[in-house]
Amino acid sequence: MATEIRKQLTRYLTDAHSIEEQSLQQLRSAPEIAGEDALATALRDHLSETEGHERRIRALLEDRGESPSRTKDLVMRAVGSGFVLFARTQPDTPGKLAAHALSYEALEWASYDLLARTAERAGEVPVAEAARAIRDEERAMMNRIEGLFDRTVEASLREMGSDDLNDHLRAYLADAHAIEAQSIQLLESGQEMVEDHPVLAALFREHLSQSRDQQRRLEERLDAVGGSRSFLKDAVMRIGALEWGTFFLGHPDTPGKLAAFAYAFEHLEIGGYEQLRRVADRAGDRETANTAMEILGQERATAEQLRGAFDEAVSASLEEQGVR
Repeated sequence: MATEIRKQLTRYLTDAHSIEEQSLQQLRSAPEIAGEDALATALRDHLSETEGHERRIRALLEDRGESPSRTKDLVMRAVGSGFVLFARTQPDTPGKLAAHALSYEALEWASYDLLARTAERAGEVPVAEAARAIRDEERAMMNRIEGLFDRTVEASLREMGSDDLNDHLRAYLADAHAIEAQSIQLLESGQEMVEDHPVLAALFREHLSQSRDQQRRLEERLDAVGGSRSFLKDAVMRIGALEWGTFFLGHPDTPGKLAAFAYAFEHLEIGGYEQLRRVADRAGDRETANTAMEILGQERATAEQLRGAFDEAVSASLEEQGVR
């Protein structure tokens, strides 16, 4: 067992390194397109931290006589470049960038939390200590981003150009609807992937029902403000969810990766709803603001439930690797 869990820990370290490579790719370009000074400063500061994370993970691999995976790193750098290009083309770049940054930091936080738990089970103290230290810095960055949502909303509204707040509100509602479409697709696939693990399966089923209700409530608000769902955005987001589903099926440690990704996706939604409620407040639409607040509370609760299921996710992933 000791040999097998050590091998699995090495795989997780190469995964962590590739995640840092994607983060670096994004952080090297993101400050210049942030469109908001405080967000740009936070991203630049975190670039320095992330460079330190990459060095620390590389050193842990070298201590094991291993090296980062060139293939994984190359793929993740390409994904990072693709996101920067996407953010640059959006009319509300500061908001999109802030929501994505929060989500990506949550992915890193979850990945390092899972890594620390696995290292503790393997009795590898240096790896566990490093994972916890990096995890805590990722959490601090999440907190910094959450503290900037007022600023990113203001910057996004300026960049979108129109003085009509109702136009902006309709756009934010359509974006939220599209994200829920992706959430539903992911949860439908995800519950099947973890059906042998009761806690995770029940959590996915419960949030699937909740997400369908959230999407219905968004449709009601779109109707009320004279907006409509974007079938193109919804379709693109669902296709993206299907591609992620295929990715997870290709990994034998699906429960852990799926739990980390789900935690990150909840924070993408959290970032979106934090901004939607601010736009609704500015537009004087109390009902939409209240709806956003209620859904936001549900998303935060789900994120905490996922966090509470990480021990099961670690056990399930190790079992699927033949480590008991």
